[in-house]
Amino acid sequence: MRLTYNENVGDVLFVTLRKTENVSYEHHGDITLIKDGDEVIGLNIFKAADNLSLDNADISDYETMVPRINELLQKKGLDTIEFDLTPKFIVGKVIEKEAHPDADKLNVTKVDVGTEVLQIVCGAPNVDTEQKVVVARVGAVMPGGLFIKPSTLRGVDSNGMICSKKELNLKDDGVKGIYVLDGSYSVGQPFPVG
Repeated sequence: MRLTYNENVGDVLFVTLRKTENVSYEHHGDITLIKDGDEVIGLNIFKAADNLSLDNADISDYETMVPRINELLQKKGLDTIEFDLTPKFIVGKVIEKEAHPDADKLNVTKVDVGTEVLQIVCGAPNVDTEQKVVVARVGAVMPGGLFIKPSTLRGVDSNGMICSKKELNLKDDGVKGIYVLDGSYSVGQPFPVG
């Protein structure tokens, strides 16, 4: 999930649950449902400041914002949205790295994110074991809009993405590949992405 508020384009809160190529729209007064088939994948909430009482609200506080959005949806007679509030960007530690069996430039990694170990296929040239890295978990929406979902890359399952600074919209330091974190980060710690 990603929330973006821009009062300069007409006081609209954009709610992105996931991306798709097959988009349809349903208009319900101040709310536009963005759908993929029958599934709501996003919302545009117009007059958001009034409809959601945004005065001094922190839209990055999803634990506060999701209930407000759902309350508005219920008032309009619409289905509420469900959202997993666990952090989607998290510090992980690469504990295993093997060459991909069917691709020269890919590696199959195992990454400990504190609560589980994820298998992630990674094409970065600098990925290695013992590194602390930023992991975009399944369900994350990258700053550039990419929705992270389970995938299969050349026959190998991948559940997440190990991120570069560029993908995280951070200042590029010229290092090609993933963003390797220093020792001050802890495995399982949420990583703030703006």
